[in-house]
Amino acid sequence: MKDLARFSGKVPESLSPPRPSEVQPQVQLVTICDEDAGQRIDNYLLRVCKGVPKSHIYRILRSGEVRVNKGRIDQMYRLAEGDIVRIPPMRVAEKSPQTAPGSEFTILLEDNHLLVIDKPAGVAVHGGSGVSYGVIEQLRASRPDAKFLELVHRLDRDTSGVLLLAKKRSALTNLHEQIRDGLLDKRYFALVHGDWKNQKQHVKLPLFKYNAPEGERRVRVQADGLASHTIFHLLRKFETYALLEAELKTGRTHQIRVHLASSGFAIVGDDKYGDFALNRALQKADGDRIAFKRMFLHAHQVTFTHPETGKATTLKASLPPECEKFLKNLEKIGA
Repeated sequence: MKDLARFSGKVPESLSPPRPSEVQPQVQLVTICDEDAGQRIDNYLLRVCKGVPKSHIYRILRSGEVRVNKGRIDQMYRLAEGDIVRIPPMRVAEKSPQTAPGSEFTILLEDNHLLVIDKPAGVAVHGGSGVSYGVIEQLRASRPDAKFLELVHRLDRDTSGVLLLAKKRSALTNLHEQIRDGLLDKRYFALVHGDWKNQKQHVKLPLFKYNAPEGERRVRVQADGLASHTIFHLLRKFETYALLEAELKTGRTHQIRVHLASSGFAIVGDDKYGDFALNRALQKADGDRIAFKRMFLHAHQVTFTHPETGKATTLKASLPPECEKFLKNLEKIGA
């Protein structure tokens, strides 16, 4: 077991570190800084009390064990800078040491509020579902002094391109509001197989999220699903392929992949919704055609209002070399 006090307290240098089973939890008094101000007390506790069951957090709030400025509050209370929060003793399960290796990625923009990177394909944005760590854990490991670093949005593991992270809670809140209001513009490149006809095509198909028998998260078109809208623009047409730009009007899980597959145009290399026979064939070179071994989906551009300056900001990530090489090969062989 370990002491929740490790989030903000220090062990006196005169004492030897106790074994986990000997650590005695203590009441903690935490002063709220400007980055934590504005949060609801329940969300704050859920974030800082890692490993404590959600039901326990709400129990100590209801019982009055959590105090702010020595007074009782309910779970709806919003913290203010300078508030002194009393956190009662809580034991949490001992976790294994951090195993994520520190890593940096190609940086498109970094300032006091934002970190924007070009995520490579094949790297998850966070750990979970069989993945021990992802981009966020690696960046935190490589920046141990960073006080705050959170994902603004997500990209599928096999999708490359622009990924936004917030270095301040105020920036995270601001960008989430832009996403909710449809003000953050995300554009993707996708290569599909088939005879794409229209220069511009709207796809509005409701999407339903479910778990496959093996527990994997999947999405399908279903009448009672969430309203979803993607606009596709034809950029280049090959003999049997088409390069599209996808403009997201909503941001559902796997939206581009399912909208295209359901329209009869699978994304090249998509191992969930794609043409599996084609994917296997593309894994190996065939005559003049080179091999291609990833999903051809790349977040190439994001436009948003900078949370500090208020200026419109557009960031772009160039198409990865393996994708550019494959397009040139298709053009060369007339495929």
